[in-house]
Amino acid sequence: MSTHPRSLRTRTLLATIVSACGLITLAGPAPATVPAPEGGSQLSTQVAHVRHHTAAYRHPGPARAAGYALLRDAAGIACIDDPAGGMGVHLVNGDLVGDGTVRANHPEALVYEPTRHGKRLVAVEYVVFRADWRAHHPTGRPQLFGRSFELQRADNRYGLPPFFELHLWAWKHNPAGLFDDWNPRVSCR
Repeated sequence: MSTHPRSLRTRTLLATIVSACGLITLAGPAPATVPAPEGGSQLSTQVAHVRHHTAAYRHPGPARAAGYALLRDAAGIACIDDPAGGMGVHLVNGDLVGDGTVRANHPEALVYEPTRHGKRLVAVEYVVFRADWRAHHPTGRPQLFGRSFELQRADNRYGLPPFFELHLWAWKHNPAGLFDDWNPRVSCR
């Protein structure tokens, strides 16, 4: 083994690079656009779990292969926005919507923002039809992350029967709030 200063520096530099790469790999990808959620470390941990379980769907192809399909509203519009902000394009798994349950790591809908480079995952949405929920829970609303779902009545823009829903902006920061329906940083234009 050489004790030449140059080879020692090279070995030290390589060890530092290998260590740094190991730390980066262990930390995993974390977009800079999503700050830690407000509400404490338990919520941060829950959001991290959702991100872990939906990371394979960062782009629509794998989501479609897993049974998610494009949702259009009653007017045929796929990208949902509003003066308050955008939601984006929803891919929905009908089997999950119709099962009458909500599970944090298995969102019924994945929400994508259109960009010039294609669509990218920005949020997940939990959806359960009110009738399916009531079949198992005669009162109350579903809850996840300490939040009650919102009721969308029969006159909703999708032409669907009444349903409960909750958005979680797990992949893109929403200045309006982690659970707000509309994100002012998302646009369909």
